[in-house]
Amino acid sequence: MRPDRFRHFAAIDWSGAAGERHAGIAVAICSAGDQAPELVRAGHRWSRAEVLDWLAGALPRDTLVGMDLGISLAFADRGAFLPGWAESPADARALWALVDATCADDPHLGVSSFVDHPAIAPHFRRHGGREGAHFADNGTRGGRGRFRVTERAQEAMGCKPYSNFNLVGAAQVGKSSLSGMRVLHRLAGRLPVWPVDPLPAHGSVACEIYTTIAAMAAGRTAQRSKIRDGGELDVALAALGSRAFGHMGAIDDHRSDAILTSAWLRTAAHDPGLWKPAGLTEEIARTEGWTFGAR
Repeated sequence: MRPDRFRHFAAIDWSGAAGERHAGIAVAICSAGDQAPELVRAGHRWSRAEVLDWLAGALPRDTLVGMDLGISLAFADRGAFLPGWAESPADARALWALVDATCADDPHLGVSSFVDHPAIAPHFRRHGGREGAHFADNGTRGGRGRFRVTERAQEAMGCKPYSNFNLVGAAQVGKSSLSGMRVLHRLAGRLPVWPVDPLPAHGSVACEIYTTIAAMAAGRTAQRSKIRDGGELDVALAALGSRAFGHMGAIDDHRSDAILTSAWLRTAAHDPGLWKPAGLTEEIARTEGWTFGAR
């Protein structure tokens, strides 16, 4: 990876919550060098559709943009995303298309129609104690759910990932991941998504991020990955070679996650090992994808 491959580095803290606009969405960007990242539209309450428009039409040239969501579902463990269903998609892009088509009538890029689909719901753990018969990784009830190969790599690094089939609890990432898949499908032909798409020689690229990995690179532990104080954020930025953001006092962790991870992408993007992790095969890239930074 040549040092000048990317000129800008953006990180998006995402939300799959119901409704149009979300306090949980934050977008930060920085340029090559050591300037502190900036919040895009600081103070703005983003909608998912607005983020899609920004990615499609306002992303600066040669930007590596990380999205804090799962870009796919587990496949390798059971040879299918939705085993036992004849219409289970064959790869990640087909999965994105299925999610978007199934949810065509869901407003605000929501995904309720997908997780409530009678053939799909048995694979998810939903609210109200509704755990599908196929939620667990061994095909029985209970447990943490199915995991992708990249999520097992995250565990080996000391992180605690959650299954994208889990839709319950404050830390669940299922609906945010599925809503993100609708965005990725609509970006087809305009923004490559690594590693589902090969890394092109030039231009902007999207990838999956896990903000805990960025925090750990900045000297935090997985248990203390969330930053809610401006001074602590500046300490973490300094550990990544970045100038201070300069916010005094409390800051919500959505904004701090985006800011810190943008700075981390700037330091990590040119590490060739992160683009070729040991567990990333062609089949995994095509079906499950990968989290940038997971080794």
